Amino acid sequence: MKKLLVYLKEYKKETILGPLFKLLEASFELMVPLVIASMIDRGIVRGDRQHIINMCIVLILLCFVGFGSAVTAQFFAAKAAAGFAKKVKRALFDNIQKLSYADIDRVGTSAMITRMTSDINQVQQGVNLTIRLLLRSPFVVFGAMVMAFTINVRQSLIFLVTIILLFLVVGLIMRWSIPRYGQIQSGLDELLSLTRENHTGVRVIRAFSLEQKEKENFSDKNNSLKDLQVFVGSITALMNPVTYAILNLAVAFLIYRGAILVDAGDLTQGQVVALYNYMAQILVELIKFANLILTVTRAIASGNRVQEMLELKSSMEDGTVTEFVPSDSHIEFNNVSMRYQGDMEDSLEGLDIKIKRGERIGVIGGTGSGKSTLINLIPRFYDVREGSVVIDGRNVKEYRLDALRERIGIVPQKAVLFQGTIRDNIRWGKENATDEEIYEALTIAQAKEIVDGKEKGLDEVVSQGGKNFSGGQKQRLTIARALVRKPEILILDDSASALDFLTDKKLRGAIASMDNPPTTFIVSQRASSVLGCDRIIVLDDGKVAGIGSSDELLIKCETYREIYDSQYKKEGDL
Repeated sequence: MKKLLVYLKEYKKETILGPLFKLLEASFELMVPLVIASMIDRGIVRGDRQHIINMCIVLILLCFVGFGSAVTAQFFAAKAAAGFAKKVKRALFDNIQKLSYADIDRVGTSAMITRMTSDINQVQQGVNLTIRLLLRSPFVVFGAMVMAFTINVRQSLIFLVTIILLFLVVGLIMRWSIPRYGQIQSGLDELLSLTRENHTGVRVIRAFSLEQKEKENFSDKNNSLKDLQVFVGSITALMNPVTYAILNLAVAFLIYRGAILVDAGDLTQGQVVALYNYMAQILVELIKFANLILTVTRAIASGNRVQEMLELKSSMEDGTVTEFVPSDSHIEFNNVSMRYQGDMEDSLEGLDIKIKRGERIGVIGGTGSGKSTLINLIPRFYDVREGSVVIDGRNVKEYRLDALRERIGIVPQKAVLFQGTIRDNIRWGKENATDEEIYEALTIAQAKEIVDGKEKGLDEVVSQGGKNFSGGQKQRLTIARALVRKPEILILDDSASALDFLTDKKLRGAIASMDNPPTTFIVSQRASSVLGCDRIIVLDDGKVAGIGSSDELLIKCETYREIYDSQYKKEGDL
């Protein structure tokens, strides 16, 4: 949590002025009991009406000055807390963007979302209250005790004992609750993960009529989280009644002792009222302080989680090379093996493949055969466990990631469009792309008719997730987004699954007829999508079952022949 405070550096003025104005307000507040005591002892007892009027004017002035100080302090505290949260979110977002796919898989998307939202909000609230009350409340408490000593030392010992007991209670409860609030936030991660999975797979859940099972699963986790929150809340809730009990007993004893001293002539009535007011101030401030402690406790637990995420460094070291020297042997897989974290077996094993520049490579195989894993190694989304992936004569680990990925156009399995316009979405591929370049990419991707059919053309609004486009339209637009940068390497990861056979054929033909066509990887489970490729890589359980043209593989590769026959062989054929 301490390391997060570096993000308050730019708000030094606010973090200094906020507490100062709060201390100024507290100083005026500590003067009030003395003014009231004077009003009683000199004004009421002696019948001095003018003194009473003067003291009333002083009280009104103290009220207005204190109010102005409180508002100013609140302004500075809110400004510093909001700015702090903004910078932490920015830093956390930047760090998440640097993480590799393996790191994201390990941490989990839900945990990242919780830290970016709920945890940072808790920290922001903690910073706000800390600036406002962390100095003010102890200042008033100890200030009231000091002022009480100036009135009567013997009575002030009651203040000293009371404050020591109160701080013992607050310290013990805070020490117990901090780790428990961390557990609550971890439970929130799990609940968010379950909610996210249900939201994403709602159609599958309904298709298998598993709504009741998922409701029960959610209820179990939700109830577990609720029980933990109730337990922690019930313990921390003891803070207010215990502090109230201690303070009220102290007030009762203070009045009892005060009455004896007044009767003996050692105290005036005004001084007893002043001591009571100081005890009341301590009561109010300790209630505020108790609430501050609870908020700060949550903030510390959440801050530790945010700091943990900020300190998480990518397991993938960035390279330094930014220049590419074109070679005829464009991409090489040299005895490549790859294993996902936590898996017991390799997802890819012993791959040895050399690919020439401009070659069209088909990648085919059954579900879970390693097709996506293979092409994810090229832009270095994952690192190999053994062997090396070489592009233009250099290991991909030597290249800077941004330089490497700028030369690669990727169309993932799931077509994703972002909220904005069609033009904005296509420019994700090339930030400064002209409309002419965009239309050229749309034409190759067989998506120009989509734009032409929209009233606003490239300015047509895309809803969140591209929900106002069909599956095939989204796939063609994402292909155009990859083509607009004119990549040297184009990866189509099962990105034509929603296209009809004719559109798919036109798309492949258009890519092949491009000026300086890219080295293209077409990943598919449909044999028709890879028939025209120069070579086809057939994967089976993470291993290469065969490499060659379609005709060659039909003769020598049983795995490919089975896939081909399952899609082309008519019933009754031998």
